[in-house]
Amino acid sequence: MKRITVITPCYNEEVNVQLVYETVREVFQAETGYSYQHLFIDNASRDRTVTILREIAGKDQNVKVIVNARNFGHIRSPYHAMLQAKGDAIIFIVADLQDPPSMIHDFLRKWEQGFRIVIGVKSQSEESPLLFAIRKLYYRIVRSLAEVEQVSNFTGFGLYDRSLIEILRRIDDPYPYFRGLIADIGFERAEIEYTQKTRKRGITKNNFYTLYDLAMLGITNHSKVPLRLATMTGFAVALMSLLVAFGYFVYKLIFWDNFSVGIAPLVIGLFFFSSVQLFFIGIVGEYIGAIHTQVLKRPLVIEKERINFD
Repeated sequence: MKRITVITPCYNEEVNVQLVYETVREVFQAETGYSYQHLFIDNASRDRTVTILREIAGKDQNVKVIVNARNFGHIRSPYHAMLQAKGDAIIFIVADLQDPPSMIHDFLRKWEQGFRIVIGVKSQSEESPLLFAIRKLYYRIVRSLAEVEQVSNFTGFGLYDRSLIEILRRIDDPYPYFRGLIADIGFERAEIEYTQKTRKRGITKNNFYTLYDLAMLGITNHSKVPLRLATMTGFAVALMSLLVAFGYFVYKLIFWDNFSVGIAPLVIGLFFFSSVQLFFIGIVGEYIGAIHTQVLKRPLVIEKERINFD
């Protein structure tokens, strides 16, 4: 029988882990020819999430749990779990059930057809229309900047063949942008559109910082355009400044007694050039921060405990 590993990262999801476990189990009860394991990786939850997972794992040997020593973030923890999976294929599904587990059936059919990557793509979302529009705009920007064509409206929800996981192990990235790596590797993929549901229980653990971190990671890991834009903008602004200065000089020579520059152009120019410099210093800082993370080469996570592992 082919082995499937379902991975669910969680942090303070006490109201959802039981339901996502039961839902995934029901899906595989309807499938023949597969054995499955459900791997939960907990990011040091502060509620009863780990307690509930212990109870589930105590009753079902198909459930495995990794408990992290601390919260290592929503980028490193799920990626670490993927590298620990032993199945012939892995399926990534979040704990809040916004991505429908019923699509596992469709993923498996496409996998059996020979696709090593089968992903869910959000064509619609029940979240705030404004937030969904902002996300679509971000994906459009990343696609226009990236050197390799990225997948729009893709969050990681999907099925991945073991051969892909072996490649990810060799890449050994300490702070990976998984969505971009899928595009970089280049395997032919199947895309299945779906409508993302709203969260029914609990509250999202994403905030402005986590979303900003993910957004900048997608740009710095897969595009040099912002750095080159800084160079070209600096050249253009310098040329514009030279022309304006030359214009003022000629005008002053012609109207020596009547022309007074005044303080307004100086103040406006000072604030304009300062803002441009600070913006691109920030861009350069993001790239330096990404390099710093790579150079430190720290482990993805530190595990505190494993449950139901051999």
